[in-house]
Amino acid sequence: MKLSVFGADEQRDVVVDVPRWVRLAQLVLEAERVPERFGPAAEMSLLFVDEQTSAELNERFLGADGPTDVLAFPMDDDVPPGGRQPDQGGRGPGAPTDPGDPPTLLGDVVVCATVAQRQASERGLPADDELALLVVHGVLHLLDYDHAETEEATVMRRREQELLERFRDLEGKG
Repeated sequence: MKLSVFGADEQRDVVVDVPRWVRLAQLVLEAERVPERFGPAAEMSLLFVDEQTSAELNERFLGADGPTDVLAFPMDDDVPPGGRQPDQGGRGPGAPTDPGDPPTLLGDVVVCATVAQRQASERGLPADDELALLVVHGVLHLLDYDHAETEEATVMRRREQELLERFRDLEGKG
């Protein structure tokens, strides 16, 4: 198995190249050595949503009003054991005896494409540049990066720029 990024576009306001952003998320996971840290079967989701959905999630989980550009929802460290529950008995006739390790669920990154587009316009940047930054930012949050403290913010911004540069080089735009 390999790193798996599930991507979905659940909005209709902005055209989003989901496969491109999935590739970027995979690049971040690989660059951050996720297979070595969490196992080769790590998984995450990358969702693009409308402003209403973003606002609802922002209020429900962060207690903030209105839509936001990106939200990251890391999974808890408590991964349930494989096998049958509650008796932990066999896996059934014909099943392999070794169930293998379940994939590590890293979490979900939720990007509001319309907020990203608006922010890009306000900064005089292409919308794709803003979307790329938000994808990288969200994935780094899943991997325990933060920006609450000045030093943390500096480290996170530096890493974002390194990863964005690497992605531009891979796309032949660097």
